[in-house]
Amino acid sequence: MGNGMNKVIDGLYLGNIRDAENREGLSENSITHILSVYNHPKPVFEDMKYKCIHAVDASSQNLIQYFKECIGFIHECRLNGGACLVHCLAGASRSTTMVVAYLMTVTDYTWEDCLSAVKTVRSFVDPNPGFRDQLQEYQNTRLSEYRTWLQSSFHPSPFKDSEQVGALLSQHSEH
Repeated sequence: MGNGMNKVIDGLYLGNIRDAENREGLSENSITHILSVYNHPKPVFEDMKYKCIHAVDASSQNLIQYFKECIGFIHECRLNGGACLVHCLAGASRSTTMVVAYLMTVTDYTWEDCLSAVKTVRSFVDPNPGFRDQLQEYQNTRLSEYRTWLQSSFHPSPFKDSEQVGALLSQHSEH
């Protein structure tokens, strides 16, 4: 199940339920926000800002309906100098899908490239087939609209997200 949370890009971490309940690990990584995506999520620590999304790890689960609010939550956290942990139970399918959707929105990379970049830091991630289909659907339908929304709703991003994802991709292709 992995050895703790993994940094994907500046201010964005991916992990599992244990990582979200590990006060020491949260402090070490300066986590301020937690996006919980699993069955019946609830806040654990009073000093963290949470977004809780009830979702099962099933191909039939609609995650696209939550993309916009989750992307906004992660982005606002990062722009305000915070760090966001995105997690589900194992940190492999639901949370990975949300992280990939976010990376697609803040870069020009495809969902496949963003997933490969995430695999560089967390090798066992594996969104279920339904979530992969939803990432493809998002890419084909709402992605450009959400990119425009993100750019118009928030002040310009100081982050070098495309460069960071590109660096992860080049590391991934070397493996």
